[in-house]
Amino acid sequence: MLDITFITNNSKTVSVPEDSNLLRVSLREQGGIPFKCGGGLCGTCKCRIEEGREHTDSVKKKEQKLLSEDELAQGYRLACQTFLKGNVKVSWEKSK
Repeated sequence: MLDITFITNNSKTVSVPEDSNLLRVSLREQGGIPFKCGGGLCGTCKCRIEEGREHTDSVKKKEQKLLSEDELAQGYRLACQTFLKGNVKVSWEKSK
């Protein structure tokens, strides 16, 4: 099991199995990451891996289309495309 901390959601922490999808966990556990499509097309679930970036899988082509090189370098990912291998802490911009 690994821990995901949803920083923007009052640092809510949940334990999940390895290889869990970040957006699916957020939906199931009410983590709060925003989303619209869930398929890597809209970019709504853009979030930042604040800690534990080394515990995420490789960046997908869909992410490279929607996120700039700079954003990727800063740890931004699409939650719907991100699978986890270890503990992470994630944040996102709250919609206005």
